[in-house]
Amino acid sequence: MSDAIDDENVPVPDLSEPLRRALGDRYLTYALSTIMHRALPDARDGLKPVHRRILYAMRELRLSSTGGFRKSAKISGDVMGNYHPHGDAAIYDAMARLAQDFNVRYPLVDGQGNFGNIDGDNPAASRYTEARMTAAAEALLEGLDEDAVDFRDNYDGTLREPVVLPAAFPNLLANGSSGIAVGMATNIPPHNIGELVDACLHLIKTPDARDDTLLNFIPGPDFPTGGVIVEPHASIAETYRTGRGGFRLRAKWGVEDQGRGTWVVIVTEIPYQVQKSKLIERIAELIQTKKIPILADVRDESADDIRIVLEPRSRNVDPEVLMGLLFRNSDLETRFPMNLNVLIDGLTPKVCSLKEVLRAFLDHRREVLIRRSRHRMDKIDHRLEVLEGFILAFLNLDRVIDIIRYDNDPKAALMAEDWADPKPRASSEADYVSPLAPAGADPEVGLSDLQAEAILNMRLRSLRRLEELELLRERDALMEERAGLEDLLEQDGLQWTRIAEQLREVKKQFGKDHARGQRLTQFAEAAEVADVPIEAMIEREPITVVCSRMGWIRAMKGHLDLGQDLKFKDGDGPRFAFHGETTDKLVLFGTNGRFYTLAAANLPGGRGMGEPVRLMIDLPNEAEIVAFFIHRPGRKLLVASTAGDGFLVAEDEVIAQTRAGKQVLNVKDPARAAVCRPVSGDHVAVVGDNRKVVVFPIDELPEMTRGKGVRLQKYKDGGLSDATTFTLAEGLSWLDPAGRTRTETDLANWIGKRAGSGRMAPRGFPRDNRFT
Repeated sequence: MSDAIDDENVPVPDLSEPLRRALGDRYLTYALSTIMHRALPDARDGLKPVHRRILYAMRELRLSSTGGFRKSAKISGDVMGNYHPHGDAAIYDAMARLAQDFNVRYPLVDGQGNFGNIDGDNPAASRYTEARMTAAAEALLEGLDEDAVDFRDNYDGTLREPVVLPAAFPNLLANGSSGIAVGMATNIPPHNIGELVDACLHLIKTPDARDDTLLNFIPGPDFPTGGVIVEPHASIAETYRTGRGGFRLRAKWGVEDQGRGTWVVIVTEIPYQVQKSKLIERIAELIQTKKIPILADVRDESADDIRIVLEPRSRNVDPEVLMGLLFRNSDLETRFPMNLNVLIDGLTPKVCSLKEVLRAFLDHRREVLIRRSRHRMDKIDHRLEVLEGFILAFLNLDRVIDIIRYDNDPKAALMAEDWADPKPRASSEADYVSPLAPAGADPEVGLSDLQAEAILNMRLRSLRRLEELELLRERDALMEERAGLEDLLEQDGLQWTRIAEQLREVKKQFGKDHARGQRLTQFAEAAEVADVPIEAMIEREPITVVCSRMGWIRAMKGHLDLGQDLKFKDGDGPRFAFHGETTDKLVLFGTNGRFYTLAAANLPGGRGMGEPVRLMIDLPNEAEIVAFFIHRPGRKLLVASTAGDGFLVAEDEVIAQTRAGKQVLNVKDPARAAVCRPVSGDHVAVVGDNRKVVVFPIDELPEMTRGKGVRLQKYKDGGLSDATTFTLAEGLSWLDPAGRTRTETDLANWIGKRAGSGRMAPRGFPRDNRFT
């Protein structure tokens, strides 16, 4: 696609044309140019125009795989100036990618210098790097001088460029491709050339082969970074049959013994198109946030190869469990989507099956073979015509010498001469008889313009006797080759046989003996790891959990004395403190009526002041903490709001799975959640801001999972201050202002129905209207 604009040829817009039609026509033109000339590769050579032009420009610069290197700036400049009038940065990026062996299965550019790495670092500037073609690129270009493909004018009409490359191997599948067009996209994984050639040979032998049969030769993609494909075989077959699907790809890993019962996991191959640096950052983040508590550390010990060390927190950790969690939470496992959307004939986009893509390549190779054979025949015919003139000149050598020596216009004289009666040879050659003209033969051959010109340009040293024998042998060999080419062009079977021979040569060159010819990506079944409870992944250790009034939380090792003085920030002080274990789940209840869940193992250590709990959960700034305790499965909770509404809820129902928490008690401003207590007993006691207390059986409260609840106590003004549950027979207890526990067993005056107003609290009840 050309981006050049010729002001003289820009059509003047028709102002009377409807805007909708004008936009539609112009957008359609843009969409087609994007699809055909930028985003989608050609099924025949597997290249987009920019890559094709890069390789052709390098060929014009004679940058062969065995020759010298040239500055990348020179190459990208030639591509931009001669064939691809776009930004040089885009051209250089495309060329650099062709040189990256971690991105391209069979690199087409041999780079010298910094062309980027698997960590995601960008290549050096084009003025610093050098490049040349690889043998694979030369295989794609082989036959361009033999009229193998059509050529077209470049963007300004000053040069010619190939429409498509001859492509000696199926590059579309060998190196893959990706692109986003208008309304469509393509994403093709790389494959192994040896396997592709085997599939092509089978398709030549059995043209009606089924797609599933081809999987016997092409089991799946072969990524340049290796890895392990864990996609089921049935899914792979469906993907290749329809042209759409995906492949689950995992890192390759193993366990390395460190002695004394310790071990580490070594990752030696990572999934395709995953940047190693970002992968390690993600794993480090999982360690820091303690989302995988059984992982202690990650180290990058890579040099030229990949070596990522994963250190478990304990020798008792199961490596399969550890890797299963990492596969689930990081890019150590990815899914590579496949969309075989290509230009099947160079013009029409189509989502193809594996068989259709291979068939398109083979048909292209047949067209290339036919065109090269015809081109060779034309060359042979041209040479045979010259040879016939040379041989005729040898039969009439004396006459030819006379004409050249004495005639003013030797070329015209040679063409006008009647060569039917050849002059006798010199006596010194009387014993020599030409195989072309046996004794008594009278050749009736005239000289053409080409023959006459060739005779005049012949060197004197070529007039020796043995030269005629060489000419005869060359003519016979060319005649034999021409006969073979005629048979080849007339018989389809010979054509496919020749194509098969060429493919076998490609397999020999780029197959198992090639540096990257062996299959790099392996196959395995995905060992699904069942959900492991967090308690099973963490070493059980005693801790003391402390949360301040301002919401700073920490966990100190061991069970400390809860009465001892602890350090807090200025203006802050203790709020919650209790003993627990690292395997515990902690439940936090906010005034917004939401429950939040924290893992005790994820709490910050106790060396400092801790961290704000709002960094761990999405507790709004305007919300305060009502309750904070250890989760006990099977327990029930009493929750209530300042409006005097509440209900019972199973503690198992309030566990949240995300930072956002779980809404349980619905509250509306100005009301807010005020009570969250474990249920213990058969009665409920409620006290309001007006110091009135009401006691009623707990059976009158419903058990719910979410809602506003039912009325606990009625108020004329003010609201609920506190609520608790207790056993009526044991009496209602509270702490007096001196810190002593007082118990009231005679509660007949306060027992009533739920939603009653109640009576004033017993004598000695705390002024803060709290039971504890």
